[in-house]
Amino acid sequence: MTATTAPQPGSAGSEDVPPQGAVTPEATTAEVYRAGLAVRREVLGDAHVDRAGAAMDGFTADFQDMITRIAWGGIWTRPGLSRQMRSAVTITAMVAHGHWEELAMHLRAALRNGLSRDEIKEILLQTAIYCGVPSANTAFKTAQEVFAGLDNEPAEAATQKDELP
Repeated sequence: MTATTAPQPGSAGSEDVPPQGAVTPEATTAEVYRAGLAVRREVLGDAHVDRAGAAMDGFTADFQDMITRIAWGGIWTRPGLSRQMRSAVTITAMVAHGHWEELAMHLRAALRNGLSRDEIKEILLQTAIYCGVPSANTAFKTAQEVFAGLDNEPAEAATQKDELP
């Protein structure tokens, strides 16, 4: 298996992508890790991933390895959902569980994945009904702060700001 990221559904070459993404019966742990790292870099940006790697130590190394292999290599490489849909689901989960710093990171990732600010607004309106108005209130405030920061920063630095995994 190659360590490239899976094309998005409907894109050229997607018919050659195994239905399980990078996790195939013949895939090695290293191949799944490399595929996960590639997707993680595409979604979060090189600077973010580099900062997470630089902050890694003996205590956090296993965690960084796990999220790269399992979350990014095992889930985000799967061709069954577009990256936009994965971002929408992730944003909703962050709101539902009150993970505000992770929400900020994934709002930036959602923009990188092609969601518009209007689409993000609609996702947050949906969360008001299913996750609760107080959570959506905080999510809207977080989105306002993220968008204001993006509007006031150079484009390259704006999408690569957080130091969370």
